[in-house]
Amino acid sequence: MYLLTLKDRKDDGAYAVADKYGEKVLFFFEEEDDAVRYAMLLEEDPEYEKEMEVVEVDDEMAIRTCKMYNYKYTVVTPNDIIIPPKA
Repeated sequence: MYLLTLKDRKDDGAYAVADKYGEKVLFFFEEEDDAVRYAMLLEEDPEYEKEMEVVEVDDEMAIRTCKMYNYKYTVVTPNDIIIPPKA
């Protein structure tokens, strides 16, 4: 799986989106191409203005870590269509 981080700032954490309750949800992408496309959409948003980097992560460890820290996540499959929220 793949996730997004700020370019050259991987230690600052992964990209997450606030859900309708204001809680952050981490996006895991099954396909690298989908993660790259989403990052490009973020970078094209003039209000966002941050360069993203796609990072490959171990599926099981990433999900286990989210569950251990009670962090919400979603797995984006090739069949999903997602667009970044407005900044």
